[in-house]
Amino acid sequence: METTKKELSYFRLKLEAYLGEHFPERMNENTFITARADEALTTYCDAIAQGFSHPEAETMASEVLYQGLHFSKYDTLVSILENEFEKELPSPLPERLTPILLKNKAVQSVFDKYELTDDFGASPEYEKLYTELTGAIVLIIEVNGLPTIGGENMT
Repeated sequence: METTKKELSYFRLKLEAYLGEHFPERMNENTFITARADEALTTYCDAIAQGFSHPEAETMASEVLYQGLHFSKYDTLVSILENEFEKELPSPLPERLTPILLKNKAVQSVFDKYELTDDFGASPEYEKLYTELTGAIVLIIEVNGLPTIGGENMT
């Protein structure tokens, strides 16, 4: 019984660490986290019972754990802020501003135009999303009175 709790804990902690890094907006979704960790544990145990090695079972469990979590709005926004606004927003500002941008209606409306699947980052549509988000961020920054972005000093 103790082993099961430890493994459940492992998958939960693994998922929470991943969410904290790539989906901080989902960190409070305890029902989702618990269900996904339980599903990963079940997958792991079933794989071991079927004779798979521990690394193979771990890989299978990880596929379940991270399903639907390969494309991150958070990572996309951080990437845009770091790449397009590097001078205006030095580190750690991109990581601090991204949770605020994730709540912005204009930013969400851009994301809502696209079907954000696990492999979206490799699709041709990603460049369109990136460009639209960059434009939305420029407008947000201009409206909030930061003249160096979108003005004379922007490179």
